Amino acid sequence: MVIILQADPHKQTVARRPGRRKHGFRLISSAWRQSAILATIRRVDAHTLDKLEFERIRELLSQFAQCGLGRELALRIQPSRRATQVELWLDQLRQFTRWVEQHGLPPFGGIRDVRAQVKRAVPPARLEPEEFAELASTLTGIGKVRQYFDAPGEGFEHLARLIERMGDFQPIADRINSVIDTRGKVRDDASERLARLRQQIEETQQQIRAVFQKLLKQGSILRLLQYPNATFHADRMVLPLKAEQRGRLPGIVHRSSDSGQTLFVEPAEAVELNNTRVNLLQAEQEEIGRILWELTHLVHLNQAEILRSLESAALVDLLTAKVKFARQFNMCIPQLNAERRLKLHRARNPILMAAFEAGAAQGEENRKVVPIDARLGDDFDIMIITGSNTGGKTATLKTVGLMALMMQCGLPIPAAEGSALPIFEDVWIDVGDEQSLQQSLSTFSAHMSQILKIVHRARNSTLVLLDELGAGTDPDEGAAIGRAIVEHLLSTRCLAMVTTHLGALKALGYEHQRVDNACVLFDLETLRPTYELRIGEPGLSNAIAIASRLGMPRKLVQAARRHLAGGFRALNRAIAGTLQARRVAERSRYDAEKARQDAARQTLAALDREKALDAERQAYQAWVQRVIGLQPGDEVRVRNFDRPGRIVRVRLEKQQASVDLGGMQVDVPLAELIFS
Repeated sequence: MVIILQADPHKQTVARRPGRRKHGFRLISSAWRQSAILATIRRVDAHTLDKLEFERIRELLSQFAQCGLGRELALRIQPSRRATQVELWLDQLRQFTRWVEQHGLPPFGGIRDVRAQVKRAVPPARLEPEEFAELASTLTGIGKVRQYFDAPGEGFEHLARLIERMGDFQPIADRINSVIDTRGKVRDDASERLARLRQQIEETQQQIRAVFQKLLKQGSILRLLQYPNATFHADRMVLPLKAEQRGRLPGIVHRSSDSGQTLFVEPAEAVELNNTRVNLLQAEQEEIGRILWELTHLVHLNQAEILRSLESAALVDLLTAKVKFARQFNMCIPQLNAERRLKLHRARNPILMAAFEAGAAQGEENRKVVPIDARLGDDFDIMIITGSNTGGKTATLKTVGLMALMMQCGLPIPAAEGSALPIFEDVWIDVGDEQSLQQSLSTFSAHMSQILKIVHRARNSTLVLLDELGAGTDPDEGAAIGRAIVEHLLSTRCLAMVTTHLGALKALGYEHQRVDNACVLFDLETLRPTYELRIGEPGLSNAIAIASRLGMPRKLVQAARRHLAGGFRALNRAIAGTLQARRVAERSRYDAEKARQDAARQTLAALDREKALDAERQAYQAWVQRVIGLQPGDEVRVRNFDRPGRIVRVRLEKQQASVDLGGMQVDVPLAELIFS
């Protein structure tokens, strides 16, 4: 890598990074480019992003960015459909998370988004001093980020490639700082000529002040003035003469006040001095312009590499935001499943979590999001969710949809370790009130229009989320339409979650092997939903039970139950007959999965302990080799003395060494020696 330090194309002084070859007049770095974020990808359906409130996820993420560079990236993240891209993002995040655990968060002090200034640095245009001050601060900040990573080695390959693209611009920052101070002002010592001009300007100003002080001490002059002070007209010092005293004070009238009562006169004694001062000020501005042009040209010569480094700094800031986002909401980095299986453990909706936290901060009731376990693509592909109103069915759909989109953006997800998702080509959703007044469609028609779009586009690589399927029309017709849609989705082999109030759709979970039921639970004692998702059993509307609890006469309750259709009662009896066995099966599945995860964690912990022991063995062996090779005069440090010393002699048979600590010789055990 080459940094141009002089703008003169005929004589260039360069600072190089070791091991790099000079290529022309610009900074050259590794050809490796991080396609993460900047890759061009086909966008996810805008309707889906809107209904899942994905813009809110972007806003939450952006709040954790350290500077404007990362904040901008966070606000425009897009899910990718490319498995290799998503795996790259997740691997970057895993490596960065491990690095942060060992070294803390990266320093971003002083870094600003100066890309616009860098792009404008094209002579004959020139940047302003304030812009150079920001640029110097940013280039120094980039250097600190590079130092923070300190040559990441094995296990941090993605970070190493990222840092390769960040140049060392401290020579340029030092050059700017030698010219521009931290307030964004051009320093007096920016050049010899500028220092000389400013000295002359100061001397001339003192002479001018002396002239005016002399005049203002004369009573005959003070009687002619509106007020006893000098003022400025442009760059020339003048006196405020009363209009009726025109001609009484020798000098040049530059202008009059708006009222015409005051004339601003430059005394004859000061004219030549003011002329000298104006000429010096003009020369000063010309010299400042020349200096700023040289700095601008210097930035222009290194423009491409500075922009690449800012891009890399933005990616580091985005990774930092992801880590802080994960810490705030207790998130994990999900696994990428290549077998089209979705498995979520204790998943929570981050938008609800943020809303509840904000409410608690304002003194509202401290509410917690109930986590859910969900799966698709393993023993079934379509989940039919039933249960009471406001029981969390819609929230479940949105939570699963958000988990998929967040992972495909390379984000952590608010779920437990072991959660895994496949890459979806598309995520389609129909949720909420889709009524369109512009198209004069009813709620049912609007829903059906969206569902038909989904039906035509569903395939085995899509996730489909349908809320209240079959609602908004006659229940029998709605159930028939719902059944046809579910069976069509089943034929496409897509993964889908469907919520409904129609009891007839529950039967699909018993008729088709790849369809299963689930419910959101309801507490009949408190008449409140628990928001817990239970797989393997359909939910009940509980309408009659709720009516009874609310005081509906027993006679009416019994009549209502008699009026239930025979098929409905038969279905409920069938469900009740299989309920206990299914609960046992789900519990066994849960226990087996928990045991598998525990075993995996123990295996990883054992591997980590083995790596740590191996590292300790290697460090000890290196220390032993250093001790064996010690010679008189070698520099060492002694653990209990905070200063360097030199070996006098080593006695291996006694496990001791004599060390000279600057006039004091001590005998210490070999174990106390520290090597730099």
